[in-house]
Amino acid sequence: MTRESTAKVKTQFQLHKSDTGSSEVQIALLSQRIEELTEHLKTHVKDHSSRYGLIKMVSARRRLLNYLKKKDEPRYQELIKRLKLRR
Repeated sequence: MTRESTAKVKTQFQLHKSDTGSSEVQIALLSQRIEELTEHLKTHVKDHSSRYGLIKMVSARRRLLNYLKKKDEPRYQELIKRLKLRR
């Protein structure tokens, strides 16, 4: 993940100009990293340490999504649609 792609994701999902740590931004960044790592694991099947990291990232994203759903259901629903997640 390059700095440019990270900055692009942050600008798409931030709530205000200097927002870098809201739940939406964190979930979007994790989703991008998960997609990239999933593609890596399709070609490198025996890379078990990366697979373990992928599992940790997916569970971290799930915890953040559960938090956002509990705090603000409409924002959660909109984020799920924007990221095209199956939840």
